[in-house]
Amino acid sequence: MIPPGLTADLCLKCNICTASCPVAAATDLFPGPKAVGPQAERFRHPKLPSPDASVSWCSGCGTCTRVCPHGVNVAEINIVAKARLVQEHGAPLRDQAISRPHWLGALAGPFAAIANPVLRQRWARRAMGAVLRIHPDAPMPAFQRRTLRGRAKRHRVRSPRDISTSPETAVAFFHGCSAEYYEPGLGLLTLRLLEHLGLQPVIPPQTCCGLPLQSNGLFDAARAQARRNARSLAPFARAGIPIVGTSTSCTLALKHDYRAILGLEGPDFDEMAAGTYDIFEFLVYVRPDLLHQPDLRALPLRVLYHPPCQLRSHFIGTPAVQILSRIPGLEVVLSEAECCGVAGTYGLKSEKFPVARGVADSLLAQIEQVQPDLVLTDSETCRWWLAGLSGDRLVHPIEVLAASLGLVALPGGRN
Repeated sequence: MIPPGLTADLCLKCNICTASCPVAAATDLFPGPKAVGPQAERFRHPKLPSPDASVSWCSGCGTCTRVCPHGVNVAEINIVAKARLVQEHGAPLRDQAISRPHWLGALAGPFAAIANPVLRQRWARRAMGAVLRIHPDAPMPAFQRRTLRGRAKRHRVRSPRDISTSPETAVAFFHGCSAEYYEPGLGLLTLRLLEHLGLQPVIPPQTCCGLPLQSNGLFDAARAQARRNARSLAPFARAGIPIVGTSTSCTLALKHDYRAILGLEGPDFDEMAAGTYDIFEFLVYVRPDLLHQPDLRALPLRVLYHPPCQLRSHFIGTPAVQILSRIPGLEVVLSEAECCGVAGTYGLKSEKFPVARGVADSLLAQIEQVQPDLVLTDSETCRWWLAGLSGDRLVHPIEVLAASLGLVALPGGRN
């Protein structure tokens, strides 16, 4: 892959990226992706201080790269530039903490019965705001006492040699931190759905994808996570076993970020990237034979579907909509917003929360106008963020598909 900085000279300063940037539209503190990206990149020198600290306001949503007509890796340039600032000035304790959701989940999970009620208290949120500068109104996920791996022991394998079926029916599930520590029910439902479709899902050894570390400029720690995942997952890809995930940000990290942003190279990373799929991408483009129209039961619901930024950066369209549109009685309204605003850990930070909230305004207004029974999005942080801001019921679209297949009851929407 071409290093992102080498594409800066392709920039013609057309400002399409700035016109499309949801952050630049929400605050004047961010002059736009062109100014802090390819334009400032020409003045960055490995032995000189960074020329523009305002790049720290970039949320990393990727919109700028997607809309650039000249092939400039604008978002990637900005993310690397943000990491330079962290190298020069260090990362605050808050960023060190929130960029390790796997540690937080493992530490707090056994005490979930105490931790969750405490964190819902206003005084506790204010204390977190004073000490860690986490905004007291920022929605946060609930900790879970039991992890996905603890609940799904029969699915765990160490290598492709442990799989008792042929590669044609095996699927390696990359659950990420969200399904492991915060939404294990979603992980279990995904395993059940894949089994219902005639596959044998397995859970390989894995760790956090490292995206929160990358987003907070902690590249060395993110690379360590990436190398661990590549060592564990590449053998499955080489054996012809697809790697499937329900978190669009995790699968994007495996497909793209490890090589294009973290600069990691080698056969393990190439083969893992080529063998990784978003779950709806897998069901639409890789195994379209698994789902048949007669199997889908009617769901008389109106839902609003928001394709998250990370999904858009896969450049695979909206495969979830292709499947959801087959469900009888289901009315799918597509989000008109480019971004929900949270951008992983961005919206949790006290100084960034007002900007993230401003980015979310148009989507929240559409939700209010549409009055859907449910709001759907593939990203866990988008779900937590929008549920906290809107009071709506947020679900992963895989839950709607599972309900149509008769695997789960789907509760209705607005509180």
